[in-house]
Amino acid sequence: MSPNADQQHIVIFDGVCYLCQGAVRFIIKRDPLARFVFAPLQSELAQQLLAEFPELSADTDSVLLIKQQRCYLYSDAALEIACDLSGFWPYCRVLRWIPRAWRDAAYKWLARHRYRLFGRSEVCMLPSAELKSRFIGL
Repeated sequence: MSPNADQQHIVIFDGVCYLCQGAVRFIIKRDPLARFVFAPLQSELAQQLLAEFPELSADTDSVLLIKQQRCYLYSDAALEIACDLSGFWPYCRVLRWIPRAWRDAAYKWLARHRYRLFGRSEVCMLPSAELKSRFIGL
């Protein structure tokens, strides 16, 4: 991992998925302290980071969060991200009371159908000049 990786919250996302790109923009807008940095799943860096977590399968295509040397996936990643956003989003932690199996089933359904519902681009999302520092592994 990079030298500052233990202090950064790294979000690994599908760089060609419009839903995932929208989620990245959503996080950036609600992250005034710039705690989150982003790496497209298609990047070499993301693949290297994922290799550090043997519990992940090679075909993982979920939004993932690496925070304090721990990897969160599926609904746990989404809720952990929400807890660090500004506004009322940290209150989403109450959703952890819903059994993980149920939360993950809903998350996986949406992930499985995301291209059909939201579309996909042919190339990975490229950040604007002012946001480039928030993206790693490009």
